[in-house]
Amino acid sequence: MMLTITTNSFENDVLRADKPVLVDFWAQWCPYCRRIAPAFDKVGEQYADTLISGKINYDEEPQLIERFGIDTIPTLMLFKDGKVLGSIVAPASKAAIETFIRETLAQ
Repeated sequence: MMLTITTNSFENDVLRADKPVLVDFWAQWCPYCRRIAPAFDKVGEQYADTLISGKINYDEEPQLIERFGIDTIPTLMLFKDGKVLGSIVAPASKAAIETFIRETLAQ
């Protein structure tokens, strides 16, 4: 299930989650965000047993954008136990997202 994460829900949805959380910082006006969205959604479905996936809208959540210093979108961040484990900017493919998840969780 894909979460829509907001400033208000961030603490519960991401920081207190019982599984790692893959977050996509995106915007409606961003063509690359729209292009990579199906791959992100597919990865979210495939990894549903081991992680939670959600999206943060760049325009609607400026506090979270500032908090994490997001200046390029799409940016994917992986959180675990309330901490950022890693991030990837503008992943090229579904395979790139999967590699990022595997390598980041293996650290």
